[in-house]
Amino acid sequence: MGINRRNAEFISRYNPRRLYPVVDDKLITKRIAEKAGIAVPELIGVIRTQRQVRDLETILAGAKDFVIKPASGSGGKGLVVISGRLRGAFREIDGHIITEEALAYHVINILSGIYSLGGHDDKALIERRVVFDPVFDKISYLGVPDIRIIVFLGVPVMAMVRLPTKASRGKANLHQGAIGAGICVAKGETIGAVWRNDIITEHPDTGESVIGVKIPLWEQLLKLAASSYELTGLGYQGVDIVLDKDRGPLILELNARPGLNIQIANFAGLLPRLRVVQARAKELTNMEERIALANSFAHSA
Repeated sequence: MGINRRNAEFISRYNPRRLYPVVDDKLITKRIAEKAGIAVPELIGVIRTQRQVRDLETILAGAKDFVIKPASGSGGKGLVVISGRLRGAFREIDGHIITEEALAYHVINILSGIYSLGGHDDKALIERRVVFDPVFDKISYLGVPDIRIIVFLGVPVMAMVRLPTKASRGKANLHQGAIGAGICVAKGETIGAVWRNDIITEHPDTGESVIGVKIPLWEQLLKLAASSYELTGLGYQGVDIVLDKDRGPLILELNARPGLNIQIANFAGLLPRLRVVQARAKELTNMEERIALANSFAHSA
């Protein structure tokens, strides 16, 4: 499926614009998810104004492992991942050292909107860094992998796990050099992977196979993704989930305009699955029936 068909037949038709703020602002997403009893990464603080930047030191008091990101950012832009402190400064996940002054300047840039959708003024969110499930230890470089699931009318139709690399500086964003590994929706197992423009079978930094990796708690992940339909009201969305080793699946963020490169990672097109859901939508009355339909989307080698 190409971007024009996605926009015309699915996003325009199934995603009312009045609902966009629910997913375009990660703070709103987090609040409604918490209200619905859905687990999300722990929020340390929010900075809304330049005056509040003065409070950054207080907000970060005692915090060693955290993430700063724009509330309305996309594509991982503006994301800073801190994994420790070093002599009054902070150490990023890839080892770079950033001073407190530089970190405050970065927050000011976030507030100015240079990373936000449409360039509007933004907020800076500070979250506790997720400690990912050990299943990803050998196929991830430094950062936290996340799982993207495309959900259409409440049915999970396609999935991939995004694996950080040295080139992506430990970030799980394909545009920045992360790996996209397709996941069989029915089995919860990786089936193939792409890195930049290449099909790969091994992680370029660890040398470990990225094929045949069984994602833990897969049924739970499918239900969590499917529940985003009731949570936002959006018919077509991308659900990003991280697997915390202690807390289990957490919703990281939702996307009303998810990219299409998930098709490349799965060596399959979205359109046939979307048509199946359209044809059966009226008979799907609960989540169990939607998950059952999702389990029919088995990968065929």
